[in-house]
Amino acid sequence: MLENTNQMVMMLSLALAVLGIVCLIISIVILAKQAVNRNIQAIAESTTKLAEKGITDGISGLVGNASLLISSLNDMTKSNTGIGIFFVFLSLVLLAAAYYLIQPFLSLLP
Repeated sequence: MLENTNQMVMMLSLALAVLGIVCLIISIVILAKQAVNRNIQAIAESTTKLAEKGITDGISGLVGNASLLISSLNDMTKSNTGIGIFFVFLSLVLLAAAYYLIQPFLSLLP
């Protein structure tokens, strides 16, 4: 299948480049989806209003549950951002590795 090591290095660098592009596309989708999805912010705002109403009405259980919901929504938002940023860095590493492997062959091109 592969005649020599040069072909193997070329195939490996191609695979790394494709994986890097796929990771970059995934990260863009994750980060764009989070930026477009304003439902979480709407829920957080309404929960904050609900918590304020609970404080004024003296309902302590409602306030506790609302604050727990707000903190879990914030954690979910942070984790989605972290996953998107991780995929960005992973794609950069994969593309850099592919470039490093193919760099000696680029000087041989006419």
